[in-house]
Amino acid sequence: MTIMKIIIDNKIPFISGALEAVADVVYLPGNETGPEDVKDADALITRTRTKCNKTLLEGSKVQFIATATIGYDHIDTDYCKENGIQWTNAPGCNSSSVEQYIVSVLLHLANKFKFRPEELTIGIIGVGNVGSKVKRVCDTLGFKVLCNDPPRERNETGVEFIDLKALLVQSDIISMHVPLAHEGRDKTYEMADASFFASMKSGSFFINTSRGEVVQEKELKNVLKDGKLRAAVLDVFQKEPELDQELLRILELATPHIAGYSTDGKANGTYMSVQALSRHFGLGLDNWKPGNIPPPSEPIVFTDGSEKDSLILITDVYQQIYDVNDDHQDLQKAPETFESLRGSYRLRREASAYSIRLYNDDGKYRNIFEQLGFSVIGDSCF
Repeated sequence: MTIMKIIIDNKIPFISGALEAVADVVYLPGNETGPEDVKDADALITRTRTKCNKTLLEGSKVQFIATATIGYDHIDTDYCKENGIQWTNAPGCNSSSVEQYIVSVLLHLANKFKFRPEELTIGIIGVGNVGSKVKRVCDTLGFKVLCNDPPRERNETGVEFIDLKALLVQSDIISMHVPLAHEGRDKTYEMADASFFASMKSGSFFINTSRGEVVQEKELKNVLKDGKLRAAVLDVFQKEPELDQELLRILELATPHIAGYSTDGKANGTYMSVQALSRHFGLGLDNWKPGNIPPPSEPIVFTDGSEKDSLILITDVYQQIYDVNDDHQDLQKAPETFESLRGSYRLRREASAYSIRLYNDDGKYRNIFEQLGFSVIGDSCF
């Protein structure tokens, strides 16, 4: 009996040992995986750094590709269809991770620029798995939220959306959560162009955690340098891992494509890929999940509900579990280490991994923290 062969990106966490009993498994760096490596492989489990196109796949035995990521623009889906190669991504796997990242960004901006969430309107462009969760936490924090998502608007009733131009004009903060589409009626490639930024409010904020290619970085630099925008936050860049150093210096926060890189999000992408591959080949691992996810070093967060300012209290909790400024500082110190910062990203657990020990609360903050994904331990539990 010939055993199947699987090539796996060696940066995918928690996957070691999952498939060795049913396949010959080879682990390789994603950006170094080439045609010779995959020619006798039956399947690939990848990340975004492996370009799954004709150059890589032509003449190979590959039947199935699983990417442990939400995005799949690194897969030439037309080529796969023409050549009978099935593929799958991991939709929503890191949505809670991006949600956590955005909350930390918004807290940073609110505290530095001295605004309160209830005073501002945030416009969310792209309200899929990620954008929907960002909307929910923005509602919880008190922002007025506007949403733009043409595909959903065309296909759904009873959901309130707004057209892009109106959203740009009315929003104090713009947050991008779109897939990358190079053409078609819902093209997003370089959608944040000169006209886009010209339509934004003066003194507003811009955040992009979707794909670097949706932003024309030259135009973003222009509106930052001339003061049209108050600040911008980028987790993704046009030509990763090469960064525009001038842009990097004038961003409020810049991080190395790690918004979705919580340990939980990566584990989700891993098990979704393994399960999908198992279903395709009948491997009997349809319910497999990693069992070795490390807990936070301090799983209980202590805070005092007698603090009457919710912004101060939520900031206090987030600085104990995840502060986006740490990732910003790491990239600023050594932009050339962009790839290694991603590849060796530290343990970062999401809110569901923590319990908040909340003193002196009348119930108000318990509700907020539970909506943000935490479990809450009140005084009565001790």
